[in-house]
Amino acid sequence: MTDDNGARRVLGAHWCFVAFFAGIAGYYLANLIIAAAVNRNVGEFDPLELRDIGPLLILAFVPNLLLGLGPAAASWSWGEGLRADFGLKPTWRDVRIGLACGVLALVVGYLLNLVLIAVYGADDASDSPLTDLADTFDGDTVWLVLAAVIVIAGAPITEELLIRGTLWNALSFHRIPPWVVLLLTSLVFAQLHGEPTRTIALFGQGIAMGLARHLSGRVSAGVIAHAANNLPPAVLLFVAH
Repeated sequence: MTDDNGARRVLGAHWCFVAFFAGIAGYYLANLIIAAAVNRNVGEFDPLELRDIGPLLILAFVPNLLLGLGPAAASWSWGEGLRADFGLKPTWRDVRIGLACGVLALVVGYLLNLVLIAVYGADDASDSPLTDLADTFDGDTVWLVLAAVIVIAGAPITEELLIRGTLWNALSFHRIPPWVVLLLTSLVFAQLHGEPTRTIALFGQGIAMGLARHLSGRVSAGVIAHAANNLPPAVLLFVAH
């Protein structure tokens, strides 16, 4: 794509919606398959043996990584590739915007979590999958490092491709006002995580990260904001470890 008309023509194709729903379908299908396999075979794993349980827990990240498969496959098949369709190669402007919005997301998340703690109590509102992850990986740094890499790099790329890539582009093509696109994609982002007590905080963080996509017009800025937002929690895995 070399101009705005070309961009709208390519991204306006219905493959953006197809890619979004394909990513969502792959995510939930993988969750169902893994849940069925684990529930059937979990008795074979000794929770005290991390060489057995480590790969099993890393498997829990597979559905999240599959979120980006639909957008990537559609872009390669019907679009012009990830760099052209989504601006996935970051520029220095993307880095600056992404880092600023990532810090904003952290502040927003912290403040909203304080409110949620006051409403739900510390145990429920502060409960996070990363906390349980740190406890589970106690004693095995290799699996902990791999989990941190996925949290900092893998998840931001796949989630941003899906939500602030294909869904954002599809809604924008149909002339949805930008502020509505920002709110809708942030709501999808919050719901996708499946953490009811933290939905409000995730929604606020989604808006902050979505601003990176809105201001830059590129998914790479959103990826950087997302990665910056995920970095402190990932570091805390090692502190808890």
